[in-house]
Amino acid sequence: MADGDDEYVEYVTARIPALRRLGCLLTGDEHRADDLVQQTITTLYVKWARARAADDLDRYVRTMLVRTFIDERRRAWSRVRLFAAPPEPAAVQDAGAEDREVLRAALARVPRRQQAVLVLRFICDLPVNEVAEILGCSPGTVKSQTSHGLAALRRLLGERAPVAATRERYAG
Repeated sequence: MADGDDEYVEYVTARIPALRRLGCLLTGDEHRADDLVQQTITTLYVKWARARAADDLDRYVRTMLVRTFIDERRRAWSRVRLFAAPPEPAAVQDAGAEDREVLRAALARVPRRQQAVLVLRFICDLPVNEVAEILGCSPGTVKSQTSHGLAALRRLLGERAPVAATRERYAG
């Protein structure tokens, strides 16, 4: 192995769980998240000499992953699906699972940049300035994308009330 390869392997091994979590939050699909993480760490390997000199390596890699996610739709291969019908999701034994699925489905319908802003701001709990740096835009753009994304989610969720609330309404 080359000099920096050991450092790269050590870093990536430690950060894979966090990168997969962010990938899952962005894509809503474990398999697509794994592809996103794989693409990101491959690019990281190519740029490792420059990346390891970054002030905040985690932020640098998180930025790479988010930008890869946003740019994914531009690639033709991202529309290729290798199955005739989507696989059945694994059953979850959680009371709020239906509401989470409704939220995930609505989030998937929001434009990618807004989706990335919402995930970074509200799930990863990053400040506006850091999200702006990751996305390469101004803090004002992050704020407007947050506003537009939340409005889109409200509109989408208004069309389809959460399953648990609907079930309670018709049960009584």
